[in-house]
Amino acid sequence: MPPFNQSTAQPTVFFLTGIPGLETSQAWISIPFCCLYAIAISGNSMILFVIITESSLHEPMYYFLSMLSFTDLGLCLSTLVTVLGIFWFNVREISFDACIGQMFFIHGFTFMESSVLLVMSFDRFIAIWNPLRYAVILTNSRIIAVGFAIVIRGTTALVPLLLLLKRLSFCRSHVLHHSYCFYTDVMKLSCSDTKVNSAFGLTLVICYAGLDSVLILLSYVLIIHSVLCIASKEERKKAFGTCVSHLSAVAIFYIPMISVSLVHRFARNAPPFVHALIANVYLLIPPVMNPIIYSVKTKQIRKAMLKMLLCKRVN
Repeated sequence: MPPFNQSTAQPTVFFLTGIPGLETSQAWISIPFCCLYAIAISGNSMILFVIITESSLHEPMYYFLSMLSFTDLGLCLSTLVTVLGIFWFNVREISFDACIGQMFFIHGFTFMESSVLLVMSFDRFIAIWNPLRYAVILTNSRIIAVGFAIVIRGTTALVPLLLLLKRLSFCRSHVLHHSYCFYTDVMKLSCSDTKVNSAFGLTLVICYAGLDSVLILLSYVLIIHSVLCIASKEERKKAFGTCVSHLSAVAIFYIPMISVSLVHRFARNAPPFVHALIANVYLLIPPVMNPIIYSVKTKQIRKAMLKMLLCKRVN
């Protein structure tokens, strides 16, 4: 039993969970997870590098893609230490303050990714609706301002949320159900009244993921309307083609999120290891898949990455 702070009844440590029922196989399970982390980190780092170094990619679309890669990289690194720490060294303890910090980064980068996907949808709308004024509307100064707005939007609302969590008392089990600190997981361990925390957390989800998904849908309604106004069939096909990568990124962000919610709600009788595996994998899907999608579907990114790899091989 971990020691308590008597005045606030806050535990000094929580205990993270690996894969229940598969503890003896965690060393083997760590291999695919290591591969996923390696793909996510190397893929997003390469995209960031080629966008920074290739002058031909210094355009609004690629600046927004670099923001997506940055958030994916941050999300991946937020869980790497605790997940691999459990699999490799069975290090399950995490201090309360470290847990709060990890939640800040996990939820912060998740909210930022949602915001980036929203901005990218409007970027595609502007490019199709008024291509001649595209560079005039999305100037470098405006893109920088949008970047700062995304960071501020993704982090400021988390401060009161986590402060509300710190005021709670924890006098039950200190064992979390994930390999990382997740807000609702920690909140459920409290013996205090959590109605305010639940209401505020739900409000944030609606204001971020809920509102962003509606606005993304609206932007694609406008994109479809703009495309249908194009006379040339070939131009319409080309315009739709520029949206494929973004639509794929939206799908791999929202579908796993919805799937995890459905599994937790309607598959409560499933073996514990199923919930644990899904919870660990779902945060890795966007960071792993986005670099693959954009390197395959976006010709300019693919050419820049191949050029970089060939140059390294020659050297």
